[in-house]
Amino acid sequence: MEMTTIKMKEVPKEDRPRERLLEYGPNHLSNQELLAILLGSGTQKENVHQLAEKVLQHFEGLRMLKDVTIEELTEIKGIGQVKGVNILAAVEFGKRIQRFKEKEKFVIKSPEDGANYVMEEMSSLKQEHFVTIFLNTKNQVIHQQTIFIGSLNASIVHPREVYREAIKRSAASIICAHNHPSGDPSPSQEDIHVTKRLLESGKMIGIELLDHLIIGDHKFISLKEKGYL
Repeated sequence: MEMTTIKMKEVPKEDRPRERLLEYGPNHLSNQELLAILLGSGTQKENVHQLAEKVLQHFEGLRMLKDVTIEELTEIKGIGQVKGVNILAAVEFGKRIQRFKEKEKFVIKSPEDGANYVMEEMSSLKQEHFVTIFLNTKNQVIHQQTIFIGSLNASIVHPREVYREAIKRSAASIICAHNHPSGDPSPSQEDIHVTKRLLESGKMIGIELLDHLIIGDHKFISLKEKGYL
């Protein structure tokens, strides 16, 4: 059970983060103040600011909060399920906003553009995801789809699955991307083999494979730049 004896209203008005947010805007609040708003109240022994500071110290600021679990949150004294759920929901909401893009207006002109389009979403995945980005004749993104999840294997990543969706979407070209959970984007022989199969199939169908990107820990390798396309 959470102890909520010390509430936000017991903090001096000039130090209340909600009031500061309304008066100055969210950009003027510290990480501790924003977290205090999410927590809403402290405990019998700590006010909400102290509790927020303790949470941030526990997770070394924001760095480790990105992949936090409810179990890790509720291990902290003063953080029950309600407070933990509020934090977890805010973290996930922030991730979704970060990933959101107006897909029909996003233009990919280079490997860097393609990598930037999927980097934030894919660099932190714990399993391999094979994703295809479908482009129109102006190189605008018209759709993105995860084709499969698991270790890259030519028998699993079949060209028909990739190009069936491309035809359905009337795509002029595609970019494929998959992540290496190890963080090292160096291509394997299987990566190269899959790329060549997709390239040849695209030529026959008339839908160009522009690139195959391998995403590591906030870095990438373009197989086109490596000469495999």
